[in-house]
Amino acid sequence: MNTNKKVLIIGAGIIGCAITFELQKKGYTVTCIDKHQKVGWGSTSNSTAIIRTCYSTVEGVSLAYEGTFYWKNWQKYVQTNNTSNLAQYVECGMTQIMAPDNHWKKVLPIYDQLGIEYQLFDSKELISKFPFMSASSYWPPSLPSEDNFWEESTQILPGAMYAPNEGYVTDPQLAAENLQEASEKIGAKFILGQSVTDIIKDQKQVLGITLDNTQNILADIVINASGPYSFIINDMAGVKSDMRVSTKPLREEVHCVPAPPGIDIQKLGSSTSDNDNGIYFRPESGNMILVGGGKSPDDKEWIEDPNSFNRNITESLWKTQVYRLAKRIPELQIPNEKIGVVDLYDVTEDWIPIYDRSELDGFYMAIGTSGNQFKNAGAVGYLMANLVDKCEHGYNHDENPLAIKGKFTNLELNLGFYSRLRNINKKSSMSVLG
Repeated sequence: MNTNKKVLIIGAGIIGCAITFELQKKGYTVTCIDKHQKVGWGSTSNSTAIIRTCYSTVEGVSLAYEGTFYWKNWQKYVQTNNTSNLAQYVECGMTQIMAPDNHWKKVLPIYDQLGIEYQLFDSKELISKFPFMSASSYWPPSLPSEDNFWEESTQILPGAMYAPNEGYVTDPQLAAENLQEASEKIGAKFILGQSVTDIIKDQKQVLGITLDNTQNILADIVINASGPYSFIINDMAGVKSDMRVSTKPLREEVHCVPAPPGIDIQKLGSSTSDNDNGIYFRPESGNMILVGGGKSPDDKEWIEDPNSFNRNITESLWKTQVYRLAKRIPELQIPNEKIGVVDLYDVTEDWIPIYDRSELDGFYMAIGTSGNQFKNAGAVGYLMANLVDKCEHGYNHDENPLAIKGKFTNLELNLGFYSRLRNINKKSSMSVLG
């Protein structure tokens, strides 16, 4: 399909790059813009890039399941023969510790409904699969400052739920570069190192953007995929009046520690959601372990200005996450050097993203994606490209939300679930689990 319409995508993270690729394939003339000097240098580069399907809703699981197949077929998807510079998908499995919050019980019937493969382990089977782990229950998760933190637990976990066909991507920033290269091969352009300072519009229609307060670029379509800057771009566009959900930046830390001596964590470990202990973790190259998730729901650090936040690792959160990991992996040696990354998530009130048009014709949104949507990038690119194409050809998505069949799973992916007009979804975990 050929079209004369010009598209500007604000944000060259994994989501923005995926939308660029899919829209360019549809015949649109696409330019992707980012303030950073390289694609994927924002929140994408500091993603743990865990590929999992354990969401709280049928819609969330369906999209994630569809998304896994893009990673399984990544080389073919990005149309390259250059395997030396390609992000790799490591299929190490995804383990959900059975915690009293019962998130896994939400997921189990959805897996059965959709036919997603899983195994249930009791505590002995869990330790047989992962002999370096403790099967003790630490619920509710405590803090290192509490007197009982290091007390030996007398409770045993019920077990775990294990999805063998999931895992993680080795280099999330490289994955964005793979999409950039694929997009440029078919004619898309990237403008990097420049900031969007205004959205040009009239009463009804978006007309383009202003870069660095000096250069106007006109376009028929503008897509906000700007991560933690999304609320600023929406302010510029003036599109907040009918939105029932909104986005806001959230500061997060992920820490990196060596695996215990003698344990090849890349061979023996899996991506793991340990709600019983208030963390998640996965293997990392160099026989390291990435660990995150240690903040309580009441301890979230919302950021007013995404250009100004503390980028240093905080001792309290490092101790919380690493010490909790040491309880789950008792042979872990606590390092003296604190290594990790600090960045911003872009999240909505219910941690479900917004993939939608807006009240301003030609202005679209793929926002609220940080923390749990990296894994869905290919599928989201496909959904957004179809949404844009349908709406630009007169489809009334607000009145009759678009539903699209997944390319790999043939599951119905209902974009109304991600509407700006939806109410806050009470079925959500209200956390990074989605």
